[in-house]
Amino acid sequence: MAGPVTGHVIVPEYSRPVRAHEVGGRPRCHDLEAAPAERAALARRFDLLALDRLVAAIDVVRDAGGVRVTGQIEASGTQACVATGEPVPFTLAAPVALRLVESTAEDEDLELDADDLDTEPLTGDIIDLGEWAAQALALALDPYPRSTLPAPGVVSEEDAAVSRSPFSVLKKT
Repeated sequence: MAGPVTGHVIVPEYSRPVRAHEVGGRPRCHDLEAAPAERAALARRFDLLALDRLVAAIDVVRDAGGVRVTGQIEASGTQACVATGEPVPFTLAAPVALRLVESTAEDEDLELDADDLDTEPLTGDIIDLGEWAAQALALALDPYPRSTLPAPGVVSEEDAAVSRSPFSVLKKT
């Protein structure tokens, strides 16, 4: 988790805690929506120009393997183009899918199927659904957002290939 450090405790920008000991065997849906100040803090954390919307619907249920946290986030906002710095709008939907397990022996091997959820350790009694939603957002963002505007000094691959061709001199005449 990231966020401001208060003493030795990291305070997440978008926190929606659920107590693990209260999670039962029947799924419970949590509808989350980030407030404007939380979205602004997350935008700073993820280097976004703006985070206009972040909502999530997350189910939490205890099963034999631990606590399952599944659902989906939806977000919209603006990132800076990696080449021009121009605003690049985004709208995305991304899954939240993980299993929180009590600590296991470090040398214990877990065999996972392709359909298995990502497994994370459950430390303490707090499951922060807001932080898991924020991490799903971070994973879903385009790491190299590109504007449709041409970047000064940047040549397309097609133009570069043409200019490297030995016949390019003939086209200039």
